[in-house]
Amino acid sequence: MTGPLAPPLLDVRGLTIALRNGAHVIDGIDFTVEAGKTLALVGESGAGKSLTALAIMGLLPPHAMQRTGGSLRFEGTDLAALPPRELRAYRGGRVAMIFQDPLTALNPVLTVERQLTESIRLHTGLSGEAMRRRALELLDLVGIPAARSRLGEYPHRLSGGMRQRVMIAIALAGNPRLILADEPTTALDVTISAQVLDLLASLQREFGLGMLFITHDLRSVRALADDVAVMYSGRIVETGQVADVFRAPVHPYTEGLLGARPHGSFATQHHQLREIPGTVPSPDARPPGCAFAPRCGLVTDICTTTPPVATRHGERAVSCFHPLVKEGAA
Repeated sequence: MTGPLAPPLLDVRGLTIALRNGAHVIDGIDFTVEAGKTLALVGESGAGKSLTALAIMGLLPPHAMQRTGGSLRFEGTDLAALPPRELRAYRGGRVAMIFQDPLTALNPVLTVERQLTESIRLHTGLSGEAMRRRALELLDLVGIPAARSRLGEYPHRLSGGMRQRVMIAIALAGNPRLILADEPTTALDVTISAQVLDLLASLQREFGLGMLFITHDLRSVRALADDVAVMYSGRIVETGQVADVFRAPVHPYTEGLLGARPHGSFATQHHQLREIPGTVPSPDARPPGCAFAPRCGLVTDICTTTPPVATRHGERAVSCFHPLVKEGAA
């Protein structure tokens, strides 16, 4: 007789975040991240991807917005219900975050050693020489050459790729089970971006990490993620396995995103970039029905008045009144 199934590593249900004027910047989203798997959260700027990660970490700016609903369960424990002292034990320990701009995320007046050993001390209890050895191990682990000499460096003296590797080392310092990677390659060139993605994939395999990978770069989604959640104007409009979603998107917005990717040769194959007309609405100007309706070529009256709810299409979930599903398909 088997026991009860273990809960997902991260289970987000009904997460809602409101501005001080009451407008919902995140509007009741659901998703899960399994141990050893990567969920990519994708969408245009302004969709609410980074705010989702900040909410999980308990780092929303309280003067501007607050979580008004939903649960954020990590291994069955609702992080949103924890008192601040207990939440700090999770944040940077069991759950860690890699920020998109390491130059602003790292403290400019503290050395690499000081910033790395602070996290080691807080979350592992090591001190003294053992703590310093662990710092060196982490720098070696993330592929920083001459690690011992880098301990005394300040962030501005490192390259962008090196700073991001330091950020990853800090994220690993507390031996996390879950990493939130918020556009970790945004400020890097193509070659360094590929190296950082390879590093994240390697670390995930080695340690069995779960990862929420936030990005607008669809090529990196294909390289790194198992599943994908497409986000638009504070709502998740489609989820599914990466291969399935890329092969046959079901939501018109997902189809538009994939169609806007550069592909082929502009010179020899005459490929042209497609665009999605219009822009993502601000939270206080979101239409009463489907938020994508003003930009959608399939819009009908119901789309403009009623927000769609998620329905299943095989292994896919999509929030759309006119999903791109062939007649008779599951």
